[in-house]
Amino acid sequence: MIDLLRSRCGLALGVAAVAGFGISCTVGPDYAAPGARIAAQWTPSPAMTNRPAHAAEALWWHALEDPTLNELIETACSNSPTLQIAGVRILETRARLNQTIGSLFPQQQAVSGQLGYSRLNDSLASAVPGMDPDHVSAQILFGASWEMDFWGKYRRGIESDRATYLGSIAAYDDALVTLIADVASVYVNLRTIEERLRVARQNLALQQESLRIASAQFRAGATSERDVQQARAQLALTESQIPLLEQALAQARNGLAVLLGDTPDAVGARLAGPGRIPAVPAAVAAGIPRDLLRRRPDIRAAGLAAASKSALIGVARAQMYPAFSLSGEFGFAGSRQGDQSLADMFSWENRVANAGASLFFPIFHYGRLVNHVRVQDAQFQQAILQYQNAVLVAQYEVENGLAALAEQQRAIALLEQAAAAARRSTDLAMIQYKGGQTDYTTVLTAQQGQLAVEDALAESQGSVVVAMISVYRALGGGWELRQGRDVVSDEVKAQMSRRTNWGRLLEPSGHLPAGPAAAGPAPPGLEEPGPQFLNERNGSNPDP
Repeated sequence: MIDLLRSRCGLALGVAAVAGFGISCTVGPDYAAPGARIAAQWTPSPAMTNRPAHAAEALWWHALEDPTLNELIETACSNSPTLQIAGVRILETRARLNQTIGSLFPQQQAVSGQLGYSRLNDSLASAVPGMDPDHVSAQILFGASWEMDFWGKYRRGIESDRATYLGSIAAYDDALVTLIADVASVYVNLRTIEERLRVARQNLALQQESLRIASAQFRAGATSERDVQQARAQLALTESQIPLLEQALAQARNGLAVLLGDTPDAVGARLAGPGRIPAVPAAVAAGIPRDLLRRRPDIRAAGLAAASKSALIGVARAQMYPAFSLSGEFGFAGSRQGDQSLADMFSWENRVANAGASLFFPIFHYGRLVNHVRVQDAQFQQAILQYQNAVLVAQYEVENGLAALAEQQRAIALLEQAAAAARRSTDLAMIQYKGGQTDYTTVLTAQQGQLAVEDALAESQGSVVVAMISVYRALGGGWELRQGRDVVSDEVKAQMSRRTNWGRLLEPSGHLPAGPAAAGPAPPGLEEPGPQFLNERNGSNPDP
């Protein structure tokens, strides 16, 4: 009779579980990519072409043909602490996703044991034939409970964490884009300062020669002392600029050291030897504005953040509906009484099974759950607006970069003509001064003009490269370098492994999504995490 009751109870619970899956639904809105204002084409500029960027152009810094810059970028991508932080963040979100996946399965699991002892009064025990006054009982039970996901509370939670995980990859890509552009910009700024130093020293040598000539003319009685003092003043003024430039050069090296995750002295060794300001290509491949939705990691991250917030609305709404849970226990019980023995406790005849179900309906929540839904909806709307603003800002940055690149290219052409004319003017002024046809003021003016124009030319040569860098930063170029690489260094993984059993989560991460996904629904339209992270049904780490 007891076995029949147990079998019927189990059958009823099984039917209830199947029925629960059959009528379950997912409450809350299904995420759709927010609309955004996107221009059809970029403003026409001689510095760009609308053709799509090819795979070779993804590593845009190679177009500058500077091996030192290539090496510095590789070093930064391997050593940068900020990039390592973004990589560890991916590990965190993957572990959180695995943890949430475990909520689909029995949430409470326990093994309990009980040992009891009681002794009957001797007179009472003697009144019952065969009664042992010492009564010993024991039981071992395995219990589990499971809240059925009728309303998709746990599924929406997984959806939110999956979008967060993919968003952490997009955030890593954005950190990579920023790091590459920062290293390139600081490097170009450093080479620009070196060029300005070279110009200042060349002009210093020229002015030293002018001072020598003016002094000789004065000693010969051909000119007054004023010419000598003017030459000395100009020489000292030019010489005073060199320490300032050397200070800026040292600061640039120190800033580059931070980006590389290295010490300033080590950076100095990497920059040894003559350097030059890289030359930019004639035009950049800008594609069309809509390409930004695919290429810019920060836009993808904003869309995924919105997807995560959208799923949390469903989680909050599901908490307003009834929750149905199943629970059960199975084990063995035995006692030492009469012909029974504790040694027989694990025999099949001494099995024990209990099953039950519970229904929880949040009636008296006093508006807390309703307002929690409103909070999540407001946060989702903020995420939508942030996504739309990110699209607008991206277009603004690209347009500004293209305009700066085109104007800097025009400025260089004009400054090159001005520098050639200034050098010729200085030569003619010195010839006339030696021949007594003009005073030293003419030479002084010519030298001042030459120094100013050549310094402006060196600055402009650096600015045009920085403008090109800003264009590719705005286009989202450079994150492709991540493909096939591990996002966490071996040293960091070793430190984490010594503290915690991370299992396969610390294996090489080349399996991460290789390309960007449109900021569409999560998971529809988004690349899924690797299967090794979805098969961890209890949310725990697999064996190493």
